[in-house]
Order: sequence, then C-alpha cells, then structure tokens
Amino acid sequence: MRVAFQGEPGAFSEAAAIQLLGDSIITVPRRTFGSTFQAIVEGAADAVLVPVENSLAGSIVRVYDLLVESDLTIARETILPIEHHLIGCPGATIDDIRAVSSHPMALAQCEHFFASNPQLERIAAEDTAGSVREVLERGDKTRAAIAARRAADYYHGAILQEGIQDDAENYTRFVLLLPAKDAKQLAVADARKMSLALRLAHKPGSLLAALRAFASHGANLLKIESRPIHGRPWEYLFFIDLEADTPEKLDAALEEVREASSEVRVLGRYARYAVKPGKS
Repeated sequence: MRVAFQGEPGAFSEAAAIQLLGDSIITVPRRTFGSTFQAIVEGAADAVLVPVENSLAGSIVRVYDLLVESDLTIARETILPIEHHLIGCPGATIDDIRAVSSHPMALAQCEHFFASNPQLERIAAEDTAGSVREVLERGDKTRAAIAARRAADYYHGAILQEGIQDDAENYTRFVLLLPAKDAKQLAVADARKMSLALRLAHKPGSLLAALRAFASHGANLLKIESRPIHGRPWEYLFFIDLEADTPEKLDAALEEVREASSEVRVLGRYARYAVKPGKS
C-alpha cells in the first residue's frame, strides 16, 4: 500500500503510518495537506494518513476542512506519542547551537527548553523532518532542529538533547483515509467508534436534540467541535466523535440524529485505538 502523508521523510506522520500499517508500506511524502488529499486522485497513493488532533494543541482545522470537501472515509485511526529531540550536525554540542528551527507547533511545545536557553533563536519551518534535513545539508554546527528520533536516524543527525517537549503526555491522533469502497475492505465488524459532520436546523434546541439522541442510546460523546461552513456566513458544521458498547447502539443513535439535523455525514466507522507507550 502506498500511503501519502504531509511532510518529509522522517516526519511524525510517516512514523504514524508505519505504526498503523507496518513497515512494508510505501510512504509518499507530500508538501502540503492539500496535495496530500489529492494524492489518491492523482494516482500517487492508495491511501492518505493525516493528523486530526494533538492532545496539547487541539484540532488541526485545515485537515477537517479538507476532509469535508473530499470523498474520503476514515477507515482506521492511530495515536502516536510525540517526543521532540534537539538534533544537530554530528560533532556539534548543545553549547555550539545559536538557532533552532522546526514547525511552529513543535517550537511552541518546547517553551521550557527555550526558557532555559534564552540565547537560542527560534526559526519557523514548514516541517519538523524538513528542518532536520536543512540543518544537515547546511553542515552548520551552530544550527539545530527539533524533530522526531526517526528524522535524526533518516538524515544521520546527532541528538543533542532528548525529550525537550514541555509535557510528557503529548500525543497526536492520526486517521487513515480511503475511498469508501476501499474503506469497506478494512472495516471491522465490531467497529464501535464513529465520526460525524452535522449541520443543524436553524431552530431553538436543535443541538440539544442531536446530543440527546446520543445519550438516549448509550453513545458516549468523545468530542464535539464547530467549524464555519465555507460560503455560508455564520453557519457551522459540528464535528462529533462518539462510541458505543455495540454497533447497534451507534446505528440507533445515528438514525435519531438524522431526524434532528438538516444534514448528517458519516466520516467513518472504525475501531478505537488504544494508546501504547513508545518513542517517536
């Protein structure tokens, strides 16, 4: 299977794809989320793996917007523990470093490290792994990057300091996207987690009616978030994740939610992923 991801080789997304599907897959790096979603249509990939939320930074809203615009379906999910490492050129030491580059989210998740090292300049980059590649290509021992251990291994960089993230409980949730017909082949008979996009009727109590449907059928609401509907000012889509003890309870809740909403799209039904300890 060819799996497209946003970023460069060594990125967290690539590690998540291998964690979910094994190292026999072919990973296909793409520069932007937009081009990642187009990879299947263009024949460059068979599946897409994208991050949807981080336990510290929250949802990746661009991915949700693209998901609604696409015809792809969530087939599976995985959760990757995130560890940020300071990576430099071989032979460099942390005392040599004057500037550190990485994706803005990674930089923001290492505030304590930068507070302890106020002499370091922060440089925003498009990608964590890409920042490592650039540092190694420059060969400048005064530059370092923040990225995963996988990026250090891939580009033959030296880890100057391990685990510099502020919070050890840092996880990113990724979803595997496939065309609907292909997603059915990976479907789990006992799938008890579901992701929905709802557009509610413009009348009092519509959100309450939708949420009541989940509770009345024993479905546990895991997440709810709203996003503006493009082209419809002040109208919103509600993205909802829920799970139930049985698939039948999900079906019953979905049927009642359809009656309380003006539009319901099932983004995917899949097995919930249990977090496993590990290093990235």
